[in-house]
Amino acid sequence: MAELGSKSHATEHLVGVSGAGMTPPTRDLIRVGSRRWFLQAGLAGLGGLTLPQLLHAREQAAASGAGCDRKAVILFWLSGGPSQLDMWDPKPNAPVEVRGPFAPISTALPGVQFSEHLPLQASIADKLSIIRSVDCTASNHTPITLQAGNPLARRTNDGRDGAGYPSMGSIAAKFRGANDPELPAFVGLADSWASDVYGAGHMGSQYEPVKGLELAGKFNLPDGVEVPRLGDRNTLRQQLDGLRRGLDQQQTLDKVDRYTQQAYDMVLSGRVQQAFNLDDETDATRDEYGRVSVGEKALLARRLVESGVTFVLVSGAWGYFDHHGDDVRWGGIEKGLKPLLPRVDRALYALINDLEQRGLLDDTFVMMMGEFGRTPVINEKAGRHHWTNIMSMVVAGGGMPTGQVIGSSDDRGAAIKSGIVRPQDLAATTFKHLGIDLDAHWVNPRGRPNPIVPEGGRPIPELV
Repeated sequence: MAELGSKSHATEHLVGVSGAGMTPPTRDLIRVGSRRWFLQAGLAGLGGLTLPQLLHAREQAAASGAGCDRKAVILFWLSGGPSQLDMWDPKPNAPVEVRGPFAPISTALPGVQFSEHLPLQASIADKLSIIRSVDCTASNHTPITLQAGNPLARRTNDGRDGAGYPSMGSIAAKFRGANDPELPAFVGLADSWASDVYGAGHMGSQYEPVKGLELAGKFNLPDGVEVPRLGDRNTLRQQLDGLRRGLDQQQTLDKVDRYTQQAYDMVLSGRVQQAFNLDDETDATRDEYGRVSVGEKALLARRLVESGVTFVLVSGAWGYFDHHGDDVRWGGIEKGLKPLLPRVDRALYALINDLEQRGLLDDTFVMMMGEFGRTPVINEKAGRHHWTNIMSMVVAGGGMPTGQVIGSSDDRGAAIKSGIVRPQDLAATTFKHLGIDLDAHWVNPRGRPNPIVPEGGRPIPELV
C-alpha cells in the first residue's frame, strides 16, 4: 500500500497543503453522505462488502464461540509517527538538541514524567500503562505493520503491500464478530482510508473495516417512508420498486436470503443510526472530548463500542504527527506538535474517564500509538525525522494492570534499553483480551493456514 498513491514523500509534506483535522470539524464531520437509504448503500456495497455479507461473517464468528461478552478495542492511530521524546518519554537531562523544546511534568505515577503539553493524561497516569520500548523496525510510513500486529506485514511499494496479512481489527471481525448482531464488528473512523486504516488483506473482503464516516447518516429512512408500513414486506416491495433497479439483480427483493432479511431488520430497528448520532450527547460531554476531529471521533468510538461494535479505529487526520520541520505540511515540534498535543491529550483523557464512569473500561482495551517514533536529535528545520528503532505508546482498560511503565529507552530515547514489545506481542495482547484463541489460523486464497499471532508473539507479561 503506497502512501497516498503515487505521491512522493516530499510532495506529501509541502507547506500549503490543506491541514485537514487541525481545525475544528464542521457539523458534517460525523454525519456525512446523502440521505440515501441504507439498503441502497448496504446491499450495493459499503466499504467493499454488502450488509448481508457482514451478517454472514458475524454468524461465522458466533459459530466459533466468540462474542459471548462485551469485550471491545479502541485504537487511536496517531498517523505520521508520534515523537516519544516530546510526549511520553522525555529526557530532561539530555542535551537540548535531544530533549527538545518541551519541559517535563510530573504525573500521577511517582517518578514518571510526560511532556508539559499532556497534563490531562499525566493526571490519569495511574489508569494507564506507558510502553516506552515498542520495536517498530519492521514498520514504515504506513499503518500496515502496527495495525496488523505483524512484522511480516510490511509496506513494499510493489503492489503487494502487507503480503496479504490482515489487521488486528479484521482478525477480530472474523474470529469474534460484533458484540451486537445489529452492529458491524470493525469500524474505521478516519478521513484518509488508504493511509490510516489497514484492512483484511487476503483473509476476505467480508472482514474489511466498515467506513464509519460514510456509514453514518445512511440509516435514515427516506421522506414518505414510514417504519410501520415497512414492516409489511409487500408494502416494502411496492414502495421500493425503483430502488430495486439499483440493487444487484441476482438478489432482488423478491428473492432475499435470511441475511438480507436481517439487513431490513437492522435498518428498521434504528440501532445503527442511534449509535452514530452524536446529537444524543450533552453539550458538556461533547465539550469534554473536544469539538475537534479526534475528539468527535473518540466520542463516537465510545458510542459504537457501547452499542456493540467490537473494534474501532480512530484517526484524527492523515499524517498529522509527521513533524519533520517547519518547511513541511505539519510543521516541526514547536509549531506543529505543540498545538496538536492538547487535542489528543483531551480525547484520551475524556474517553478513559467516560468509559470508567459507564462501567465499560474493564471490557474495553484502549491503545494510542502510531507507526514509529522520531529521531533523537532535533534537525535544522526544528523537527524530527522518522525513527523506526523505538516508539512509545499508551494503553488502558481491558481489565489489565495499570499505573506502570513497561520497558525503557536509552538516555537519548534512541534505542530500546529493556522490555522490548514487538508488534506480534501487541496482537497477542489484543486477541487475548477479546477471548480469541491465540493458536487460531486463517487460510489464504492458496489454502495455506497462517497463524493469527506470528513470529513467537505473546501477551505482554506486564498486562496479563
